[in-house]
Amino acid sequence: MKIKFCGAAQFVTGSSHLIELEDGFKILLDCGLFQGKGEYIWEWNNHWYFKPSEIDCLVLSHAHIDHCGRIPKLVKDGYSGPIHATHATRSLCAVMLLDSAKIQEMDVQWHNEKILKKRKKETNVIRSPLYTSDDVGPAMVKFEGHPYDVWERIHPNVEVLYRDAGHILGSASVTLKIKEGIKETLLGFTGDIGRPFRPILRDPQPMPEVDYLICESTYGDRVHESAPEQSAQFLDVIRKTCVEKRGKLIIPAFSLGRTQEIVYMLDKMEGEGLLPKIKVYVDSPLAVNVTHIFGLHPECFDTDLNSYMLTDDNPFGFNNLVYIKDVETSKSLNNSQEPCIIISAAGMMNAGRVKHHLFNNIENPKNTFLMVGYCSPETPGGILRSGAETIRIFGEEKVIRADVVIMDSFSAHGDKNEMYDFIKNQAGKTKNMFLVHGELETQTSFKHFLQSKGFGHIEIPKPGEEVTIA
Repeated sequence: MKIKFCGAAQFVTGSSHLIELEDGFKILLDCGLFQGKGEYIWEWNNHWYFKPSEIDCLVLSHAHIDHCGRIPKLVKDGYSGPIHATHATRSLCAVMLLDSAKIQEMDVQWHNEKILKKRKKETNVIRSPLYTSDDVGPAMVKFEGHPYDVWERIHPNVEVLYRDAGHILGSASVTLKIKEGIKETLLGFTGDIGRPFRPILRDPQPMPEVDYLICESTYGDRVHESAPEQSAQFLDVIRKTCVEKRGKLIIPAFSLGRTQEIVYMLDKMEGEGLLPKIKVYVDSPLAVNVTHIFGLHPECFDTDLNSYMLTDDNPFGFNNLVYIKDVETSKSLNNSQEPCIIISAAGMMNAGRVKHHLFNNIENPKNTFLMVGYCSPETPGGILRSGAETIRIFGEEKVIRADVVIMDSFSAHGDKNEMYDFIKNQAGKTKNMFLVHGELETQTSFKHFLQSKGFGHIEIPKPGEEVTIA
């Protein structure tokens, strides 16, 4: 049996790992989009470490774009097999992939117009989208939904088990039970490991003990703030920005997961009389659609949310909350002087309406940008997090006069202790562990941390590296 690491190897995004059995059967774990800026990102997203037509089945961990975002391209380029996922992941992918397709189309249009304007004769660098909205339908019909905690056969010699990873709605760890002759091998893939005691979702459920483990490592070198500290700090940022400075609090947040968690926290603050009387805008059509899907999958909710819904049947809505879909209303927020909270995608600020909020609000010292999750260093969000004094956006150099506050406690990724707690049952059991979905420096730190906790052989594979495991 072989594993080839086709994405998120010494890199945070682009999750994709190819399992090849002795009989030639090929299983792809995730098919994610590489995210960030730079020509290499475009090249990576257009390159396969395999022939899509030779893959027999795709097993998906969850619906974040860096795990599912290249599925329409995979199908477009020749993949014809089934796509296995949890029921909620299947529902979310329908809207996530359509939104991603629109972004591909807009980004390519912007790139081509820029090229044609500057270098009219260099038509060889004109791009076509990775995929379009028309490519999403043929991919979605291949999805097969699965429940949590049930072994299901996906090949005569392979069974799959999904367990709740507590990361986003429908997220799961993947365990494969593989029989080759008289030998049985358990191979695990953590997907993205969520966090215990977080709102909305159930806590991460440990995986069975496995022989080989592919493990994420995004925050393998740090520890997040506790929930009480997070809530108090969040409320303090709101009051300082919107009450004392009479400014706008702009929160770049992924439409799936982060936005719903923030809205739920604000809903509870409003119910307890803690939230100032200001408007809260969710400025993302995708977030509106995703929030609707949340209501369709209560099987993923934790007991606290189910109890809360006995007194508040809409945990994602309150009087001063406004969901925005149309462009004109979104634009009007940039002209308004009212103190408010704006939650807008994308979380890394490299696409979507939040780029316009950045352009129009970053030079006003009354405003605050609250960074609530990981951003690739080269993205606008990463530049803000780095403490830069200026930022280039839409071709203009902007002076960063607004406050920038970082709260990684909102992250849906477990920190190093939370990831260890999730996989600690594997110590002394797993023959080999492969760290993926992280930057090399962070992965190296996490590797040493795990070895101090009793884990044995740990590798940090390179992009395209192939290993024989059994």
